[in-house]
Amino acid sequence: MRPQFSETLAAAEMTPQAVLEIIDHARRQEARSGTFFRQMKDTVHRLPSSVMVDCHQPANCLFRFVIEYIEMAPRLIECVEACAMEAGQKSLFQPFIDAATRYFTRPSVLLLKYDGLDGLLIRAYQCHRLMEEMHDNNRSMRAGELIDLEATRANLLAHELIGEPFANELDDAITITVVQLAGTPDFYHLDLEPFIDQVNNRAWDWMRNYWESLLERNHIHFRLGTAGQPLP
Repeated sequence: MRPQFSETLAAAEMTPQAVLEIIDHARRQEARSGTFFRQMKDTVHRLPSSVMVDCHQPANCLFRFVIEYIEMAPRLIECVEACAMEAGQKSLFQPFIDAATRYFTRPSVLLLKYDGLDGLLIRAYQCHRLMEEMHDNNRSMRAGELIDLEATRANLLAHELIGEPFANELDDAITITVVQLAGTPDFYHLDLEPFIDQVNNRAWDWMRNYWESLLERNHIHFRLGTAGQPLP
């Protein structure tokens, strides 16, 4: 059996650039086959009523969302790594950076059967959720509100696209990983203001704005709840 492209990079240095190469390979593969786009044409009709894709060709908008969601993963890893270095806290964040990168370069054996963009959506979801949990497990980062509500909703949509109960199993695995990396009161109470200052640096505004407008840019909205309140 021919090895997957990600397996050929297993021995390579784990970097955001390696992740981008994996994504580029999957996009070329999708351009030839159109497999994932056809999947999105079916999926758009099965979305919950809370999700509205407000465009003429909803499958196209959903497809673009997935592509951008995947491509944001290595950019997010790159941002965390650069900000950690500038804040002098590289060693603290390195385990998160390595774990997020390994989702792409050395995926779990159980995930090897998921190839192409379908597999990369799963890996990107793992990466984004890991970083979200890293944020939520530190008091100063939570207070700094580095993660916008729209970014959280993008993860919720990815959860829907992956489907339950599988997405729930991924969440459980991420929780275990976070406990292993930062499951102590020491991490929660660490003062990470220097890191927060770097993330809020204007040099990274483009990434934060791009990430937070991901749903709006692709004409995807979460409907209001029955009581007139936004869905969580």
